[in-house]
Amino acid sequence: MVDANYLNQQVVVFDLDQQVYGVPIDAVLEIIRMEKITPIPQAPDFIEGIIEIRGRVIPVMDLRKRFGLQVAEHTQSTRIIIVDMDSNSMGIIVDSVAEVLQISSGNVEPPPSVIGSVDQSFIQGVALLEKRMIILLDLAKVLQDEEKEVLESIMNAEQNV
Repeated sequence: MVDANYLNQQVVVFDLDQQVYGVPIDAVLEIIRMEKITPIPQAPDFIEGIIEIRGRVIPVMDLRKRFGLQVAEHTQSTRIIIVDMDSNSMGIIVDSVAEVLQISSGNVEPPPSVIGSVDQSFIQGVALLEKRMIILLDLAKVLQDEEKEVLESIMNAEQNV
């Protein structure tokens, strides 16, 4: 079943390792240029660290690492998309942000059983638009419960320093 978040909604489209992905625009808080990230000890390896935005500390995840893709150097196009993941703000590093598109329900298919090296549990569906395929992420599943707990305890410790 394809999540209603993707039906007839706007989607922020971004590139990651020569593949096109999308997340619902209503989950996107802001998009910023790559900036210095402060590492945090004992975080999962795909968590690059934290950044500070307007007085808020935001953890930042490298989606390439999370998806098991080859790590790449950051470029002028690299962006951090600040998203709402289960009522917590999280930055996700992407190669570039392409556009905002309107996705209609008729263009969304359930995810196939295999999509490259990306774990299918992270994928909500696939939008087929003209000659393009956009993998729609399920942000609620990008972090597992244990990882969310570890990250919360680390963030609480950081904020109490």
